[in-house]
Amino acid sequence: MTEKSQSVDGGVETEQGSDSLTITDNRTGKSYDVEVNDGTVRALDLRQIKTDDDDFGLMTYDPGFTNTASCRSAITYIDGEKGILEHRGIPIEQLCEKSTFLEVAYLLNFGALPTEDQLADWVYQVTHHTYVHENIKDFMNGFRHDANPMGMLLASVGALSTFYPEAADIDDEWQRHVTAVRLIAKVPTLAAFAYRHSLGMPYVYPDNDLSYTGNFLSMLFKMAEPKYEPDPRLEKALDVLFILHADHEQNCSAAAVRVVGSSRVDPYSAVAAGVAGLYGPLHGGANVAVLRMLQRIGSVDNIPDFLQGVKDGNERLMGFGHRVYKNYDPRARIIRKHVDEVLEATGKPSPLLQIAIELEKHALDDEYFTSRKLYPNVDFYSGLIYEAMNIPADAFTVMFAIGRTPGWIAQWMEMMQDEELKIARPRQIYTGPRTVDYVPMNER
Repeated sequence: MTEKSQSVDGGVETEQGSDSLTITDNRTGKSYDVEVNDGTVRALDLRQIKTDDDDFGLMTYDPGFTNTASCRSAITYIDGEKGILEHRGIPIEQLCEKSTFLEVAYLLNFGALPTEDQLADWVYQVTHHTYVHENIKDFMNGFRHDANPMGMLLASVGALSTFYPEAADIDDEWQRHVTAVRLIAKVPTLAAFAYRHSLGMPYVYPDNDLSYTGNFLSMLFKMAEPKYEPDPRLEKALDVLFILHADHEQNCSAAAVRVVGSSRVDPYSAVAAGVAGLYGPLHGGANVAVLRMLQRIGSVDNIPDFLQGVKDGNERLMGFGHRVYKNYDPRARIIRKHVDEVLEATGKPSPLLQIAIELEKHALDDEYFTSRKLYPNVDFYSGLIYEAMNIPADAFTVMFAIGRTPGWIAQWMEMMQDEELKIARPRQIYTGPRTVDYVPMNER
């Protein structure tokens, strides 16, 4: 039998020989043993460290949650030091080469790759839920002509909860499933409607004869032709881009979905929170910043001066470095392979691509950047593909949101089955005044 031990001064009990951390409180001289599981300690275990019985107990302070695990998850694994990204254990490189976006969406949400029959059924379900209620068009028409497409997507995703009030029954397994299908199917339709609205063009209804990405391209670009025929190179590149954005563990938007979803709100509202998180320029707007940086550089000849400006603190090198990756972002390697194909398919020369290629070479040959582990990330090349496809910069983040939707849903689904789920309610360190008397108006 395993013996148990307790610290001399009455700390937390742990099993002898188990992984634990001994903490000595220099304020009181007491020592505490705290269990270590999966390389973490439970924050509530620290609450037992007090100066006296009236003390609230020790808390952790972690702005931006840079070293705090908020959940246990089996969806996505990232090793930032080695540049590894896996979904359900499968490397992202294999998924981009051998899979499709809808198959990856199935993998994320059901935990394993589908059989042939399962995939056919899944694709059929998604394909036949792409239409939205006609009232959505009236909703879209209420926006100004120059409304940001991402703001329109945010509002319309949230509005779906009013069209499907039954989704509020989040304990019903069928409702959870059909909501997942509807979101993956309808977000591209909403995104395309937002894009067309911004151009003052009529909306294009889904074409269920086309692939997921082919249908989206049709809804974006179809004009007067009876049948839109998407270029297979663009279909493939877009499919790969969606896979690369499908999930990235506990980022800002995924955390937003979980935090809002912890209130047991319907999944449409929870996913709308994810869209709102992605709307921010620090999360979803990086590829727009890359494009503007390349435009500002203007020429390959200006790259040395630009990089010197970065070193001097006068410029920012966008699309390099990542909060998680301290190596070359594996997604950047994959998408770089498709840039040339897209440019060939569109027939659109891209002077920005040559600047990007040379900028990457210069930066990776410079110890200043490599010593700081500044390597290209997925945003460095994705904006070039969108720009070549004539997608305006303010719609880049909308493209990101389409790809990320299955990941948001998978995060929400996993959270709903978490036995330790509690409503998110962070603590704070209060720094304001205390016990201040109210001052009457005539004495202020």
